[in-house]
Amino acid sequence: MKTNLTSHQFSRRAFLRGVGVTMALPWLESVRVWGDEPAGSKAASEAPVRLAVLFSGNGFHSKEWWAKGEGKQMELGKVLAPLTDFREKLVFVRGLFNAEARKGNIHSSQTGNLLSGAPLASGGEIRSGTSVDQLLAQTYGRSTKVPSLVLGCEKSNPSVHKNYSMLYSSHISWSSPTTPTPLEIYPALAFDRLFKDEVSKGDQSVLDAVLADASSLRRNLSVNDQRKLDEYLDSVRDVERRIENAGKKGELQGWRPTLAKPNIPRPADGIPQDIAEHMRLMCDILVLGFQTDTTRITTLKLNNDHSSLRFPNLNVDYMIHHLLSHSDTADWLKVNAFFLEQLAYIARKLDAIQEGPRTLLDNSMLLYCSSMMTGNHNNDQLPVLLLGGGGGRVKGGRILDYTGKPERQMCRLYLSMMDKMNVRLPKFGDAAKALEEV
Repeated sequence: MKTNLTSHQFSRRAFLRGVGVTMALPWLESVRVWGDEPAGSKAASEAPVRLAVLFSGNGFHSKEWWAKGEGKQMELGKVLAPLTDFREKLVFVRGLFNAEARKGNIHSSQTGNLLSGAPLASGGEIRSGTSVDQLLAQTYGRSTKVPSLVLGCEKSNPSVHKNYSMLYSSHISWSSPTTPTPLEIYPALAFDRLFKDEVSKGDQSVLDAVLADASSLRRNLSVNDQRKLDEYLDSVRDVERRIENAGKKGELQGWRPTLAKPNIPRPADGIPQDIAEHMRLMCDILVLGFQTDTTRITTLKLNNDHSSLRFPNLNVDYMIHHLLSHSDTADWLKVNAFFLEQLAYIARKLDAIQEGPRTLLDNSMLLYCSSMMTGNHNNDQLPVLLLGGGGGRVKGGRILDYTGKPERQMCRLYLSMMDKMNVRLPKFGDAAKALEEV
């Protein structure tokens, strides 16, 4: 595999260190933190491009997933309304599809190869393809402490449905054709993975462990960088506190358990009981991972395809997500918008973080997709959004329509996105050329 990858030396990266803790620093104007500057350079290096893939299962409202126009004048359907403030940084992609995913025409057969375009094995065997995020992690992710962060808000389902493993419905990230990447659904453990040298619960706060090093560093920073460092440390502390509180509330709210109360002792640092808080914590962890350059590749699976989540936070508790998806009710629209609010929340936080001449959103690509257009398994085209500037390489405020075109493979988009991250392949999945328009 040939790549054209900017050379970063992990050993030259700048960190805050404490006992058992390593925290990468955010972009700073007065300290070269990325580790890629030429010798003798006084200017801070350019921030790298980050990639996040967000997924929600079961598609969307059939009449309200649409966009018209361009730039500030772009009109958005009600599902996409939470993204109104980001129209100039949004690319709405219509018409792409995954040919291999159409063969089984059930949830698991449509999801397991979403990020690879590979054929799926059935009959009890599990075989897909290495997903685009993990392929990037093998190369682009070598420069960071965590090559990729794979997050989720709903547990994996190991059962079988119509001859296909439901693990396909539970995982969009695959480390190899036979290995779904382990999914972290516990916010505390995801947080630990970013910042602690050993992924286990410790008695000491991450921040407490590095405060002495941070105080020493602060004395050598510009006024702007001192403020940036303080804001960053405050955001880490906020997430720590929320994780600590979230695990104390009891049962996970997003699904309905078969018992009225647990029949085993409650695990420490469990899943937040409120699905909205769970998702927000994962969103915040994604942002922190990018902000600190602890990772540059993240997938966030907000729920499974064929999902069992319920949404009492929206007063939609009478039906699981999967069954609700087979309607176009006002409640289904409400749930759709709730998922897009998570993308908007991430975008807003990234856009508030300045990295030299650009914001962190300008230096990122956020891909949002589902494995079907609607809950009726319609996947002759997929719902696809690309948000962010890709380091100045992606122009937003556009609609790209590939409907009816002969080569409209989803994997062509992945080739384009890899190209923006200087990883160039002659072929990926079922595609041999990138989408030039991206």
